[in-house]
Amino acid sequence: MNTNIENKVIVITGASSGLGEATARFLAQKDAKIVLGARRSEKLAAIVNDIRAQGGEAEYVTMDVTKSDQVKMLVDKAIETFGRLDVMVNNAGLMSIAPMAEVKVDEWDRMVDINIKGVLYGIAAALPVFTKQNSGHFINLASVAAHKVSPGSAVYSGTKFAVKAITEGLRAEVGGNIRTTLLSPGLIDSELKFGSSDEATSQFVQDIYKDAIPALSIAKAVAYAIEQPNDVDINEIIIRPTIQDF
Repeated sequence: MNTNIENKVIVITGASSGLGEATARFLAQKDAKIVLGARRSEKLAAIVNDIRAQGGEAEYVTMDVTKSDQVKMLVDKAIETFGRLDVMVNNAGLMSIAPMAEVKVDEWDRMVDINIKGVLYGIAAALPVFTKQNSGHFINLASVAAHKVSPGSAVYSGTKFAVKAITEGLRAEVGGNIRTTLLSPGLIDSELKFGSSDEATSQFVQDIYKDAIPALSIAKAVAYAIEQPNDVDINEIIIRPTIQDF
């Protein structure tokens, strides 16, 4: 196949379903070596078995992105198995949409822990490796909510605005050999739409997600960013269904 994806070692968080799963499967088909991380062992094992059955190379680690030592363990698995790390896809996310007046503090905490700290822990685990190698690529998943705040999404947007800021700051700091990509999906079919406990908001989210496009569309965008020549850095991609108006 001979692309800039072939033989690259790629770590993906939140890889047991949705965008992470689709990305893992798609990149494996392009002959990347995939290390999947998430909390659901059975789902991870099934994906890895499928990839291996098709001749691909994949490993998984059962882990939680809110635990910095577990994110490091995921990166360590890539190094131990494949000898290097080329791409860190910080994909794990939680979308708990609700009016702030509902004061769902526990959900605010979870979104901060997963959406912001999870990305930071991914950076903390991979950056020393990339610095030592003098090469690497961060792909951080944000959202259209990183660019626009809608009613009910104030805290979720806040976490994704943070991912955008962190990614831009990282890009400016890491120099000429480490690439950074902010990928902001709109309505993409995944389990993200099930994250709201507020009943009215949850129903609204389910309704608008009827316009969602397949997770494969994000996998293709990730592949596009990775496969560019090493001196080309795709810094930002926003991808929505054509019909989506926000």
